[in-house]
Amino acid sequence: MPNKPNIVVLDGFTLNPGDLSWSGFEDIGCCTVHDRTPADQTISRAADAEIVLTNKTVLSRDVLGQLPKLTYIGVLATGFNVVDIEAARERDIPVANIPTYGTESVAQMVFAHLLSFTQRVDHHHRTVLEGRWESCPDFCYWDFPLTELAGLKMGIVGYGRIGRAAASLARAFGMQVLAYDAMQVTAVENDQIVELEMLFREADVISLHCPLTPENEKMVNRERLSWMKKSALLINTSRGPLVDSQALADALNEGQIAGAGLDVLEVEPPSAENPLFHAKNCQITPHIAWATRSARSRLLNTAVDNVTGFLNGQPQNVVNP
Repeated sequence: MPNKPNIVVLDGFTLNPGDLSWSGFEDIGCCTVHDRTPADQTISRAADAEIVLTNKTVLSRDVLGQLPKLTYIGVLATGFNVVDIEAARERDIPVANIPTYGTESVAQMVFAHLLSFTQRVDHHHRTVLEGRWESCPDFCYWDFPLTELAGLKMGIVGYGRIGRAAASLARAFGMQVLAYDAMQVTAVENDQIVELEMLFREADVISLHCPLTPENEKMVNRERLSWMKKSALLINTSRGPLVDSQALADALNEGQIAGAGLDVLEVEPPSAENPLFHAKNCQITPHIAWATRSARSRLLNTAVDNVTGFLNGQPQNVVNP
């Protein structure tokens, strides 16, 4: 490999729309950054690259087979399903991801969704601007029940780094934490480790924080939604396919649960036919829990460290050893 390797970023815009710097990569290689790469241009753009960085651009077995100079793949995210890991391993191409960067930001989004339901700040702000307050016969008004979190039960499904960060915020609000994890885990503070059914039945808020696996795909299904309290809220900032979209839409429309706050969906970007677009009390954000500037800066710095480690013979965060 030359002293200045050829580095190609296939889809850098979502990570860095202009408020961060690619200088870390420019210092260690000849770096070309594409905002987005259509599938039919992936091979031509990466053909001369020793190092390819991708976020959501797919690097399939067929694509990898047509990139003879490739020696390293960096995924600008935690999930690495866009890369054919086996095909890369067969060619001794390490694939590195970014395992930790957005813990605090994702936990923060959980409570952004939760507080949106409990306080309805945006709705009441708009009614004030529309003249409701100035014409109100009383000194205040509210159009929805306002909910205090203290004393409620927060159910955390997936008690890893982000789940524990969300649990910490829940405790700060005075909530009791019920946690479930497929792995054997130990509770911190006064959190309780419980079975999944108990969590669904008892929690006032359920927040999902698990990786997507074949075993837990659509784990939030009709049966488990039927276990929830009618007053309960579901929040998903993890992976969209953990939730059966149609089952959740039906539960919301039938008043089986009180609401859902979703930052991820089964298919992204979604189509207009997604049943959750028209479901009652469902608020959806476009997969932005990870996207604070602080989190993106940590991600970019880690990606640079990953490449530097590889070039120095000390690869890190490799997912296909």
